[in-house]
Amino acid sequence: MARRRLAAVAALALAAGALSALGSASPAYAACTTTQLIGNPGFESGTIPWTSTSGVIGAFSGQTAHGGTRYAWLDGYGSAHTDTLSQSVTLPADCTTATLAFWLHIDSAETTTTTAYDTLTVKLGSITLAAYSNLNKATGYQQRTFDVSSFAGQTVTLLYTGVEDASAQTSFVVDDVALTVSGGTTSQNPVVTNPGNQTSTVGTAVSRQIQATDPQGDTLTYSATGLPAGLSINSSTGLISGTPTAAGASSVTVTARDPGNNTGSATFSWTVNPVASNPTRTPANADYTLSLASDSTGATWTGHQSIAFTNVSASPLTEVYLRLWDNYHGTCPSNQPVKISNVTGGTLGALEVTCTAVKITLPAPLNQNQSGTVGFDLSIAVPDGSDRFGRDGSYNFIGNAIPVLAVRDGAGWHLDPYTNNGESFYQLISDYQVTLDHPTSVLTPTSGAATEAPGSSGRTITTATATNVREFAWVAGPFVKTSTTTPSGVVVNTWRTSGIASSTAASMQSTAASAMAGHASRFGAYPYGEVDVVLHNNFWFGGMEYPGLVLSQATATPVIHELGHQWFYGIVGDDEYTVPWLDEGFTDYATDIQRGVTGSGCWSSVTWQSSAEKITNSMAYWDAHSSRYGTVVYTYGKCVLHDLRRLMGDSAFNTMILNYAQAHWYGISTVAEFKAAAQAATSTDLTSFWSTHRVEG
Repeated sequence: MARRRLAAVAALALAAGALSALGSASPAYAACTTTQLIGNPGFESGTIPWTSTSGVIGAFSGQTAHGGTRYAWLDGYGSAHTDTLSQSVTLPADCTTATLAFWLHIDSAETTTTTAYDTLTVKLGSITLAAYSNLNKATGYQQRTFDVSSFAGQTVTLLYTGVEDASAQTSFVVDDVALTVSGGTTSQNPVVTNPGNQTSTVGTAVSRQIQATDPQGDTLTYSATGLPAGLSINSSTGLISGTPTAAGASSVTVTARDPGNNTGSATFSWTVNPVASNPTRTPANADYTLSLASDSTGATWTGHQSIAFTNVSASPLTEVYLRLWDNYHGTCPSNQPVKISNVTGGTLGALEVTCTAVKITLPAPLNQNQSGTVGFDLSIAVPDGSDRFGRDGSYNFIGNAIPVLAVRDGAGWHLDPYTNNGESFYQLISDYQVTLDHPTSVLTPTSGAATEAPGSSGRTITTATATNVREFAWVAGPFVKTSTTTPSGVVVNTWRTSGIASSTAASMQSTAASAMAGHASRFGAYPYGEVDVVLHNNFWFGGMEYPGLVLSQATATPVIHELGHQWFYGIVGDDEYTVPWLDEGFTDYATDIQRGVTGSGCWSSVTWQSSAEKITNSMAYWDAHSSRYGTVVYTYGKCVLHDLRRLMGDSAFNTMILNYAQAHWYGISTVAEFKAAAQAATSTDLTSFWSTHRVEG
């Protein structure tokens, strides 16, 4: 590439008698004429040179053009559907500036404000320029522009892909597309995508792919300085791999070089942490005892709570942390929905993490297998709002309101912030004894199994026992209850609010019973005896899971999904903040299988927004990229498991995932453990599979 263009410049220089002006180390440059490259940009001349699925280009009832009379309308069917629109284009190599612009209108019948059910991706060549969804719906057209100067000298395809799920239409309408090139010169230097700061652990294998592009498409070679001891870079592929041998921090510079000796580089930090000295999760074997009484509406609860626990780690336990998760829904520190006072068994510290954590210093360190107990008075005020912790009219939803023990492991105390985009919860298996004193007219479905007894005049005492669970939740209000039993004897209670028709509730109850049986057949028998399904259509989300109790809108998919969480997060636990894929991706896979969805070809629609985007990213990443959370963790996440099943074969995969669930029953799942279990169940080397699917850990 550089030699060819230098030859052309040399010929001109000879003609001008200026050969001596050419320096052998200088990159080549050339002139450019400003041009718009897209053919038929407003779709007014039919379909050529566009390629599209049937019915995309035209003038249709229901949408209008931005200019002229015709446009491209992708999706809008309200059923599972994929539309594509593409055109091949060649960007001149001698232009320094290239801008893609188009007008986009999105309308949608989806009502969610958090979940991207229907998506439109825009790609140029292999690079995803943008991803839109039903969350971006707006009145009228909006112009979208992108700097695509890095594609100079390439012939690439501009591709729009619209993917619509099984219900509630979303229309993506495109018009007046333009790709304009201009500028006097273009550089020959490769461009290296900065992978961001890296973190790894001594003794844990590393595989990081460096991405780089060359303006002329030449083959690149790679080098690196500052890599941690034990790591090296493949000069041909740019893959950094190896096993770190020493802890420390370093500045790494990766350089890509083309045949003309033009270079590009990226610099980032790399921190190698030491191996955790004691990864044992503690405190464990927690026994929660609560006695609470409500006001006349079930929105305010006061009483007492105690927590007995054991330090199972060889490292002494000098303090415990309580997570007061639902203080996120207040204003710290002036308005705390969850308050504790009169602490016994330790010294109460100051509120931390926006009032969602507090330390209790123990009177003396607890050595391994020693136990302690803390107690305190507790008040819970349910705020207005149809939420997992909220009050909608006369219905109260009381999830994550009970103060729970934080976990200490090899990474230290887990004091992650609350996320409203997903879940932050990381809990060990515990037992709960909860007594609720409430008006008889206010029903209280709970986690676990409950009995009722008369209280004082007009009141009822509900006593709930939940054994081997991660947390405890309840709801309070004038629900209507029906019940059924699965063939294996699991009682499925359906509780509906006044806006849910009895026929709808009956249909959802049948769906729930079938789902419980299906999930149990694939992942192991449900151990708790009963489950409560609370139906309410005013949630801003599809549903929410708790042990033995789920909240759901009255449609089949969220009911099946939330019940799937009884296994993945409930029975097979995980750190939901660090790797949400381990519960959401697995549960969405379970939902697909229960619905008869095989995920055939699902990976062909995967497009990454950046090199930093990975299936196994934490909620810290997804809170910063919230529009991509549902797409990557749920949609791509379940596709990983569909693809793994196809690679291993149905029988081997189904046996593996059942055995994996059994091996982690009431325990904690990690990415590394799941990858090891999958590898042990197949003779195929899965290294490239995990790399391709961006599953790290």
